[in-house]
Amino acid sequence: PSWQRLAGMMLIECLVYIAVFAILLGIGTAAFYFCWDHTRAVISDTEDIASALKAGEGWRADVRGATGTISVEPTTNGELVRIPEAKHEIIYRFEAGAIHREIPALKISRLVLPDVRASQMLPETRGPVSAWRWELEVKERHKETRLPLRFTFEAAQARP
Repeated sequence: PSWQRLAGMMLIECLVYIAVFAILLGIGTAAFYFCWDHTRAVISDTEDIASALKAGEGWRADVRGATGTISVEPTTNGELVRIPEAKHEIIYRFEAGAIHREIPALKISRLVLPDVRASQMLPETRGPVSAWRWELEVKERHKETRLPLRFTFEAAQARP
């Protein structure tokens, strides 16, 4: 009878539809996780950028408030920058891939930026103005973005 032949075709069609559905589901799942990973990487890089900008603005405020000569001392593990201010001295310490801001007189030490690849604070001669430049590179946390996070901050002392 013809209905048996028709029923067999419908079973094969159902198996084909199930296979196509499984393939599409697999591709959709892979695309979802690809987007998920990249979104997490962009969010993480955005947080790193915001942290670096906040640290840079704080450093610029400290340089502008300096009342004496700013000094840079190389250490075995990194760099030490001394910024004298009216009431106390501020120290920026780059060691072990992290930047700390310290005020020894008040016994305050704060982690400014973790996961730093490179940091260098340099004086710049600009006529009578005492200017400084901070070259900063933050480590990449995710390989998906392939975005080098490099920053340059510039500041001038209000009272050299």
